[in-house]
Amino acid sequence: MSTTVTPQLEPDVLKARIERFRRVQSEIVTQVRRVIVGQEEVLEQVMIGLFVGGHCLITGLPGTAKTLLVRTMAQTLGLVFKRIQFTPDLMPSDITGTDIIEEDPANGRRTWTFVKGPIFANILLADEVNRTPPKTQSALLEAMQELACTVRGNNYKLSPPFFVLATQNPIELEGTYPLPEAQLDRFLFNTVLGYLSADEELQVVDLTTTTHVAEASPVTNASEILEFQQLVRMVPIGESVARHAIDLVRVTRPDDESSPDFVKKYVNYGASVRAAQFLVLAAKARALMHGRYHVTYEDIRSLYNPILRHRILLNFHAESDRLKQDDILKRVLEWRPSPRD
Repeated sequence: MSTTVTPQLEPDVLKARIERFRRVQSEIVTQVRRVIVGQEEVLEQVMIGLFVGGHCLITGLPGTAKTLLVRTMAQTLGLVFKRIQFTPDLMPSDITGTDIIEEDPANGRRTWTFVKGPIFANILLADEVNRTPPKTQSALLEAMQELACTVRGNNYKLSPPFFVLATQNPIELEGTYPLPEAQLDRFLFNTVLGYLSADEELQVVDLTTTTHVAEASPVTNASEILEFQQLVRMVPIGESVARHAIDLVRVTRPDDESSPDFVKKYVNYGASVRAAQFLVLAAKARALMHGRYHVTYEDIRSLYNPILRHRILLNFHAESDRLKQDDILKRVLEWRPSPRD
């Protein structure tokens, strides 16, 4: 029988940590807003990913500021940041690092030396991750799940916190490779970047076509982010709210007796248990960011689409009816309202 140990904090310490969390959150938004215009939902989801310790997949057309957003977040958090431009000829060792032979000039003895790759960072920007074949994409799997990488049989640990913020172009574009389902499931969010409004585009033009260069300043550090991740896990959630989250995940599985007819018709594979874990964790972070000390049904439902849209696999019936994952998830939320409603 396993025992769950919850860290206990004195009330004054807990109160001070919550106040610091909200102050840092506000400062992060202020700094990012100096560079990024609009995209409120996207910014909130990336921040939730950081406070939860999850990885984010950012999907959008070229020119929608995906890379700029990730780079700005790294500057604001004061973490070690590295970037990988994924290309069709990228090899796994280009990500993890490799062993080289070095010769000691004193005695001529040769030894293997490990040269770390860009994966040894706090924030890793995997730019256009679906531009490279699956063999190289899978090199991220171990690091994302285990905080470690294996090279020539040797296991190397990564220093926490570790976030993979990956950008990808829509898979319909030429020269893209769909990510393997196992890798997709390790992303907390699949965040979709759309086009800005006309007024927001005007702000972008005013911001980027002058001699002024907008930059973000760091407002926190690695150890404090790890404390915030522990703080998020301490947020309580009622059994009825947690049950609602589990129900919303289970009904996406066509073989589940509770799933509706349209799920059985259009869905091949539903969301995994990891989806329920991420849904509850992300809802805890959102509650704390919105000034609450407990999770509500609205927290669960507002994060449902970005957490599950990359975890359900549709069949040819959905394709023939031109339905996307978001269409199915929207129907699920309409079919299963919150208990309070």
